[in-house]
Amino acid sequence: MNRAEPIMAVVMALCSIALMVKSAELPVGWIPDEGPGGGAFPFWLGAGMLVCCVWTIVKWFRGKSPFSGSDEPYMDRQTVMLFVTAAGSLTVMIGLIHVIGVYFAVPALLVFYVRFVGRHPWWLTAALAAGTPVATFFFFEIALRITLPKGYTEPMFYPLYDMFL
Repeated sequence: MNRAEPIMAVVMALCSIALMVKSAELPVGWIPDEGPGGGAFPFWLGAGMLVCCVWTIVKWFRGKSPFSGSDEPYMDRQTVMLFVTAAGSLTVMIGLIHVIGVYFAVPALLVFYVRFVGRHPWWLTAALAAGTPVATFFFFEIALRITLPKGYTEPMFYPLYDMFL
């Protein structure tokens, strides 16, 4: 664990820098009468990640990190299984986005993760699975006018576009 923390922080910092560089190919500021530029969200997300990575490295060097003196393994068997579950379910969700779109793939992931992995009650699962795509639709499609992929379900959204745009 002692070596894994700074190594992962450096790897994530490099990923953050790559994300920022690639995002800067598009406008990263506010465009009048349009909203945020195409690279704004990924650029500023990368900047925030980079700050967190640098802070993690600083804490590790100062010995203030909980893991800086630990000789525990980086990932035990239970952690590996949790990682495989998370990575597998995210991979399936990303694959489903191209078929059924964001607004159906995200609720499918939430139902799987909240109910079956997290073992939360059905009322909470249903509330999150129904509320998240609605909030996401209004935030991205209506407020920011950023179209998200809808796959074969796109015709279902035409009436909503007619009402709100």
